[in-house]
Amino acid sequence: MKTFKNWLLSGLLFLVVGTAFSQGKITGTITDGQGSLPGANVAIKGTKIGASADFDGKFSISSTVSTGELVLSFIGFEPKTIKFSVAQGATQNLGNIVLISNSNELSEIVVIGRGIIDLAKDRKTAIAVSTIRAEEIQAKIGASDVIQALVNTPSVYVAGQAGGYGDSRISVRGFAQDNTAFLLNGQPINGMEDGKMYWSNWSGMSDIASIIQIQRGLGSSKLAISSVGGTVNFVTKATDKKQGGFASFGQANDNYFKSTIAYNTGMSKSGWGTSVLFSHWQGDGYNDGTKGQGQNYFISVGYKANDKHSFNFILTGAPQTHDQNYGKRLSDFEKYGRKYNNNWGTLNGEYLSAVGNYYHKPVANLNWDFDINDKSSLSTVLYASWGRGGSVGTVGSIKRTATDNVDFDATIAANQASATGAATGALRNSVNNHAWYGMVTNFKTELTESINFNMGLDLRTYKGTHFRQLTNLLGADYYLDKYNVNIPNNKIYETNTNNAWAVLTNTASVENRYSWDYDETISYGGFFSQIEYAKDNVSAFFQGAVSNQSHERFDRYAYLPADAKSEKVNNVGYNVKAGGSYKIGGSSSFYVNAGYYSRQPYHDNIYLNFGNEVNPLTKNEKVIGLEAGYSFKSQFLSGSINAYRTSWKDRVTTSSNEVDNDLQYTTNEGVEQLHSGLELDFVAKPFSKLDISGFASVGDYHYVGDAVKTVRDSDRNILSSSREDVDGGKVGDAAQVTIGLGFKYEIATRFSIDADWRNYEKLYANVGSVKNNVELPSYDLVDTGLSYKMLTGKDKNRSVVFRINVNNVFDEIYVSELTTNIAANPGDVVINGLNASNKGYYGFGRTWNASMRFNF
Repeated sequence: MKTFKNWLLSGLLFLVVGTAFSQGKITGTITDGQGSLPGANVAIKGTKIGASADFDGKFSISSTVSTGELVLSFIGFEPKTIKFSVAQGATQNLGNIVLISNSNELSEIVVIGRGIIDLAKDRKTAIAVSTIRAEEIQAKIGASDVIQALVNTPSVYVAGQAGGYGDSRISVRGFAQDNTAFLLNGQPINGMEDGKMYWSNWSGMSDIASIIQIQRGLGSSKLAISSVGGTVNFVTKATDKKQGGFASFGQANDNYFKSTIAYNTGMSKSGWGTSVLFSHWQGDGYNDGTKGQGQNYFISVGYKANDKHSFNFILTGAPQTHDQNYGKRLSDFEKYGRKYNNNWGTLNGEYLSAVGNYYHKPVANLNWDFDINDKSSLSTVLYASWGRGGSVGTVGSIKRTATDNVDFDATIAANQASATGAATGALRNSVNNHAWYGMVTNFKTELTESINFNMGLDLRTYKGTHFRQLTNLLGADYYLDKYNVNIPNNKIYETNTNNAWAVLTNTASVENRYSWDYDETISYGGFFSQIEYAKDNVSAFFQGAVSNQSHERFDRYAYLPADAKSEKVNNVGYNVKAGGSYKIGGSSSFYVNAGYYSRQPYHDNIYLNFGNEVNPLTKNEKVIGLEAGYSFKSQFLSGSINAYRTSWKDRVTTSSNEVDNDLQYTTNEGVEQLHSGLELDFVAKPFSKLDISGFASVGDYHYVGDAVKTVRDSDRNILSSSREDVDGGKVGDAAQVTIGLGFKYEIATRFSIDADWRNYEKLYANVGSVKNNVELPSYDLVDTGLSYKMLTGKDKNRSVVFRINVNNVFDEIYVSELTTNIAANPGDVVINGLNASNKGYYGFGRTWNASMRFNF
């Protein structure tokens, strides 16, 4: 019996040893092209054998078969299948295996301006960031403005769509657009005069964007720019390396239609290539009287001279015109419907709006990438833009119908009855033209294996010209302008166009401008640098920037020639940012960042009453930002938690409100804001066909101290001025609590459904700094979509993509913004819990859009 047991044990030992020696081992390292992917999954296809990559992205897996396929996967990246062939008892090393991000791997997208474009992927120290790829932008935007792509992001609130096409606004961590930095291929695009963004000027961005990356808070931008709330990077497509193109067609509610065609020549053997795109869109608008139409063009010419030098020239523009809606009393919406807009009427039976916007802003940039050696590179972009256009409105007395709509026929009759022939009411344009030229250059070098250093220049010069001109005298002979000090009692007979193409060359002569006519010249020079250390589990960075801005006005209307030129104002600003991160194990990391900004005031806040007098109250605004966070990555789940606190002092805010069919502007000086909050976002992949994402943000945005409030009418006349206690007042126009959850499920091969739910709470009226602000009712929105990709062509190398979206699926009725702050007291008429006298907008009800795209 004992002998039998010995034979049995010996046999089992030989079996185990034989099996072990019959196995082969496969090893390798999984990366994203720049860093390891700890926790990435490795499995032998057709078996249950699997393993995970360690902290350095390395894996080792044993196989009982000599040949087969490995399937490598990691959340947020495209799975990759690799064949292996390993002899028994041997080891096969597959080396570095790069997984491609399904959000478009950034190093493949950013083929130009690599040192200029501030993307978080270039920063090893963590920040709060979200990236939206081109496929998602094109799928979900439909008839909306491009910033609608950012709605499923923590601490982001998008409003203003009810005003008309292109009138959206975005707030990040409670800060408005003039305090969030926007970059196009590394060049700043916030308005030089007021820091604002007008998305109607960028209506073609959804066609040409490769990615949109929003860096909340301090971000990774090295420039001395206004990134108080965050930084939004728009990276356009460059000259495509592959030959091909696409044609797409889309339709949406309210007679919206869009068509786009694009073609890429591919890169020739001599290194040249060209990509072009053209689109046209038009629609009636969701609300009454908000029609619009426009085009988008994009031309990119690339040239790779050799392995060291690459060049790319881009010219793009989006000429457009759109009619607009102002906020209305809730009682008016109750009476006339939630789509009510009284800014339009009919002229000889044909639709005509009295309020709108038209603009054409060609943008050109030339990028040069110079790979000096293996450790150093230089990237430079030269850019220019020429904005032409403005707003459409009325001047004088305009007759109204019983529904308060514009009565053009009655206005014409009144003009024709004038004894002098002068217009009692007419249509005008407020023109805002500009010419902007700039350069950004960045030198990057590896000082050691662990230390990278950047430094560069940001240079800009800007000239804006502002005046009013007439577009339609509505039956009158002329318009009498009594206020031009250089041309007393000027009779203006000339009218001009608001066609977005014609305005490139058509503009009123100086003697035919009225109400105001002045130039603003702004010059800017900045130096920036960054040093970053990264070794093993630790990384740290320090950034610094200093800049000088000079401002000058030249007023041809309100001043005699001797006084037309204002005092020149120079302001020096700077910022410093520093932070560090520490990785724990193979999947977790912590970070802490801090920053201080001394930011120059905007041009519009330097000169009083839109004149040449310098405002003695303006001084550099002071911003202190602190943030910390934790991120986690694994095979099935990735996410982050961020905490922040931002203090913003010595600042000026301006808001507007319609009173008796005239806009009034309220300016608050000396305002301090304090914003703090927590953010959570995650992406999960419980199984291969299902992606789940979610976010939540809880913030507290309020004012601190006192404010000096000045109210002006649309002609910039002061109506009142006072000092107010605003301490503790809630900042408006941004939901302070947001929650979202979404999923995407692949029903069948290349056929998927997705949906997103969002909840908004703690949203207050957009009225500037006040002590007691009105809170709007919370609301929920659900959007959903279906996608199908059909492969065509002999080699299945072409495709047709179909997409259908339904937004606000359950037709939620909600007030998206208020522009007044009237409390609801006992006995007041109340609608949705709000005083019915408040003015604002309802959000869109249920909308839809559908598109088809043929890729060839």
